[in-house]
Amino acid sequence: MHFRMRVLTWSPIPPFMDCVASMAEAATSVTPALPLAFHIGGMHCAGCVSTVEAAIAKVPGVASVAVNLATEAARVCPADIGLDPQSVIRAVQSAGYEASLLTASTDPRDAERRQRLEIVQWKRRLLLGLVFGLPVTALSMAHDVFPAFHFPAREWVLLVLAFPVQVGVGGAFLAGAWRAFLHGRANMDTLVTLGSGAAFLFSLVQTFRGDPAVYYDSSAMILTFIALGRTLEAGARHRTSEAIRTLMDLAPESATVLRDGGEHRVPLAAVRAGDRLRVQPGAKIPVDGRLVEGHSTVDEAMMTGESTPAEKFPGDGVTGGTLNQQGTFLMVATRVGSETALARIVETVRQAQGSKAAVQRLADRVAGVFVPVVVLIAGLTFLGTMLGAGGTADWTDAVLRMVAVLVIACPCALGLATPTAVLVGTGRGASLGILIKDAPALEQAGRIGCVVWDKTGTLTRGEPRVYKVQPEVGVTDAEVLVLAASAELHSEHPLGRAIVAEAHQRGLNPRPPDEFQAEAGLGVHARIGGTSLAVCRCLDRPAGFEGMSVVSVLRDGRTLGRIALGDTLKAGAREAIDDLRKLGIASVLMTGDHSGAAEIVARETGIREVYAEVKPTEKADRIAKLRSRVGAVAMVGDGINDAPALAASDLGIAMGRGTDIAMAAGHITLIGNDPRGVPRAIRLSRQTLRVIQQNLFLAFVYNILAIPLAAMGKLNPMMAALAMALSSVSVVMNSLRLRRFRME
Repeated sequence: MHFRMRVLTWSPIPPFMDCVASMAEAATSVTPALPLAFHIGGMHCAGCVSTVEAAIAKVPGVASVAVNLATEAARVCPADIGLDPQSVIRAVQSAGYEASLLTASTDPRDAERRQRLEIVQWKRRLLLGLVFGLPVTALSMAHDVFPAFHFPAREWVLLVLAFPVQVGVGGAFLAGAWRAFLHGRANMDTLVTLGSGAAFLFSLVQTFRGDPAVYYDSSAMILTFIALGRTLEAGARHRTSEAIRTLMDLAPESATVLRDGGEHRVPLAAVRAGDRLRVQPGAKIPVDGRLVEGHSTVDEAMMTGESTPAEKFPGDGVTGGTLNQQGTFLMVATRVGSETALARIVETVRQAQGSKAAVQRLADRVAGVFVPVVVLIAGLTFLGTMLGAGGTADWTDAVLRMVAVLVIACPCALGLATPTAVLVGTGRGASLGILIKDAPALEQAGRIGCVVWDKTGTLTRGEPRVYKVQPEVGVTDAEVLVLAASAELHSEHPLGRAIVAEAHQRGLNPRPPDEFQAEAGLGVHARIGGTSLAVCRCLDRPAGFEGMSVVSVLRDGRTLGRIALGDTLKAGAREAIDDLRKLGIASVLMTGDHSGAAEIVARETGIREVYAEVKPTEKADRIAKLRSRVGAVAMVGDGINDAPALAASDLGIAMGRGTDIAMAAGHITLIGNDPRGVPRAIRLSRQTLRVIQQNLFLAFVYNILAIPLAAMGKLNPMMAALAMALSSVSVVMNSLRLRRFRME
């Protein structure tokens, strides 16, 4: 038998390194203009979104802008780094809305406080409407049922009761409508103000004329029902942000810092990089860092998805927000504030929730012209009713039909249809360890027809293990393994560590060598007593060992046997491929490793199409060919060697544990290393797209059916107001169903 002693070595593939170098050179030669985030106040419908986007887009230096109604935020991408945020704020204010710049120092809980304040304000308006509006309705209904029921000054009593509702509740809509009018536009506030105002002013004229045909109940209950819808909608929108609040609550409010010879409890914001912190059992780890003293087990499920706590020793890294279960330890802070993994995850989710899906842009364009069209329809309805019935003018019927058209057509549901679904879907994904970078990625994930998998670090652990021991005649498996482990006991090579681990797992006790030497390209030599041991690469691979790394074990120059080692398949890899197949999605294995190793992984996972020995720069071409054959292609990699392929695919999915590289690569990041996260992300995306389609269907069909009914007099103004309010609530509640999405 012929063999040569050789130690496994790895060298980067030159074309890939050239690619990485060119990307790095490009990154340093061009300074990108980072997107700016703004809070936008005063928006109520999709028409408002279109107005704000148009105002910001006109600012010099703005490349693109996306405004989100559900999150009340605008994401502005500058064309260069010279864009002044104040110019954007002035543009928004000139359009009649409020704006403020969101920075890293902005308290992330400010948004929640604004939401709570909004809920309180609408509850107060609703209460005012109920207290005064219900008596107005009761007195009006009594007169309608019993025409003889009439008391002196009845119309004036109704006016006194309806006036507080018109001012206290309707004033909020009137202010918005007036701002819109000053800027030459119309919005939802315009429709509500025109509708309720027309009913109130018509009744006021009738009161002064002494005519009992008044409709104060319509004006009051229109505003009350809309206030009810706004209250329910604000509460539901608050629930859609639960994922962000849950993530933020993972971080403790304070930390124990060792300073000035003592321990001090300080707010989390006061912790600085380099501080030494003490963490007690049962406490949340405050920031990212590493242990310097002590030992413990840490629950890292929120970052890795692993339910088994991880043991931590001095030198090991820990992540802020994870839970210390046992033991007190000292750690040194390495990343604090917005630099921690948890903070970056929160920011990723927030950006995703503030992004805009392509389908929403169509809805926004429709809403931009919707309000003027509705006003025109309402006017035509009024004139048509007045001129109808043989030319006999019916003021009362004409006003009521016009009011019903104005109220029923408010495009609130249209503006909330997509962003609320994206908000809940991305939030639910974050709680399951699936970070979706933006709404377009969510849409693309739902249309994937093929998933291309990298091998090492994606489907496999990247850690070799012993697959088989083949002893020579007269030698046992245990003897070959224990001698090899003894020789490799001090080795730092991955294959050597795998052999030692296998020996320990089988209950064998390797003996420490008296002498040890590892020579690159030759192998490992050791001496125990008077015995010489050697472990080297076997170049003549025996049958049945294809695709594996095979080493020969020698004692005093005589071959005792061989050990075959291969990469370890990740738990859940086979299930991930099976789940994709059930979804109708094909899987392809594409790796730079040799064909034997690729075939083993393909056989164990059930993948039928394999491309081996593919250079990183060639993967993009392979993906392009797959796209022409099967449609949209997703690439799953570890976010390091697979960067060109991730960029070339329709959807890049990075496997990682919240590291910098994993967070930066791809459109979706799986916080844990479980391959089953891929089909889960696709199922979540498909479900979110279904909810978006349902919401848009409800919003469009609602207006298509309701406006003609109102114009024909089949829908009175009060019922129109209630229906309009409930349409928005139904869209938000439908989106909230995504919170019940399950992993399986």
